[in-house]
Amino acid sequence: MSVLLSPLLPTLAALRATRLCPAASGVLASSRAKPRLSLISRHLDQKLPLPALNTPFSTERNVSVEPDDVEYKPVQRTYSAPEQNAPRDLAAAMSAQAPHPTVLIPGPIEFDDAVLQSMSTYAESHVGPGFVKVFGETLTLLRQLFQTKASSSQPFLLAGSGTLGWDFVASNLIERGENALVLHTGYFADSFAACLQTYGANATQLKAPIGERPSLEEIEQALKERDYKVLTVTHVDTSTGVLSDIKAVTEVVRKVSPNTLVIVDGVCSVGCEEIAFDEWDLDVVLTASQKAIGCPPGLSILMLSGRALEAAKTRATPPASYYASIQNWLPIMQNYEAGKPSYFATPATQLVRALHTSLTQITSKPLADRFAVHRAASQRVKTAVSELGLQQLATEKENQSNAMTAIRLPQGLTPPDVLPKFFQKGLVFAGGLHKEIASQYIRFGHMGVTVTDPKRDDIDRALSALKEVFEGVKK
Repeated sequence: MSVLLSPLLPTLAALRATRLCPAASGVLASSRAKPRLSLISRHLDQKLPLPALNTPFSTERNVSVEPDDVEYKPVQRTYSAPEQNAPRDLAAAMSAQAPHPTVLIPGPIEFDDAVLQSMSTYAESHVGPGFVKVFGETLTLLRQLFQTKASSSQPFLLAGSGTLGWDFVASNLIERGENALVLHTGYFADSFAACLQTYGANATQLKAPIGERPSLEEIEQALKERDYKVLTVTHVDTSTGVLSDIKAVTEVVRKVSPNTLVIVDGVCSVGCEEIAFDEWDLDVVLTASQKAIGCPPGLSILMLSGRALEAAKTRATPPASYYASIQNWLPIMQNYEAGKPSYFATPATQLVRALHTSLTQITSKPLADRFAVHRAASQRVKTAVSELGLQQLATEKENQSNAMTAIRLPQGLTPPDVLPKFFQKGLVFAGGLHKEIASQYIRFGHMGVTVTDPKRDDIDRALSALKEVFEGVKK
């Protein structure tokens, strides 16, 4: 034992010295600690002052509640194997997921059992026939989800978050010094603009007041004043719950500046808000796996038009990214969809299987029915909010998303005053995200299986909790 410990004794002694002598701590830190480790330690220790960061985490950190601070009784969703002769519908209704509070934030959302179970597969080759078939079918299913039949359009499926979609656009479809018009309805327009600027584009934001969206007249005027290579619009801004009218915006673009590429950030809309890629003449819709599509985080999903692919092909300079290069990924996607193994970078095999399961479920029924279910659930939530005397950030009905609801808190309340109360009831809501008013509202996500699965009572319990919590805080 002494032999095994001997190499550690100097380190242990040094650590002991740092506790006994602050000066020794400084010497040790300066001589051995790396700057990166020092930065990491600052982020891990919430008691130390942290640098101001323009990120969702830095905003939500100030308005959210730590789960460990709250005692709660989670909804029981334990799985018990049904008796041998039990009805099949009873077996199907049982969940195999461990007990957990119901997550009703604007993503990640609750998962269907079949989606999670489809990830529990053995290791397989990403160029083997089994996975190639699944990947190819998944790309074809994405065409159905985005409602495109054009042979010139192309789905892309990459390992990464939704944010990777911004890099994909900024590094392929616009070049240094070219102009981008960013329609601003919340935090994520700021971030998309920052991404475009990172790659050298000139990003001009057309901003609307919080809870609103730029008018079509303002968009038309902006397009007349300058030539823009791309226009970006967030379909549903997760920070405000504002819904943009993508069809109307695109019509304005095609009338005034037909060569401008229309880029839709659909991270919080694809799967619950209507998107007709061909009919609306869109160029790019980017999204991610963890919201209304109903998969775990980790997949960046894009649909590109033939016009967008041509813009990438004819750019004057090479793509500004290696991993996010259309030039590198296009033949991979084409080969997989044709059933041929191909390789550029390793795909997330288990996540692709989960996406295949989710998309199979989604496309097994008419998409119009899915959108209608989300509209109905959203209206129930918004009616309940109004009956409680509360307001949304988006006050006009046409600006209100069907994916989520951003609820203004009564004067004098902040998210930490109410979020723990929801948590005690086994429900997880999100704090505010818009950096200007983060402490003034909370966010309720209602998309995916929480509204489409008739066996779940998530929305009913959430509405009951809203009434109990807000009536309670009034007393």
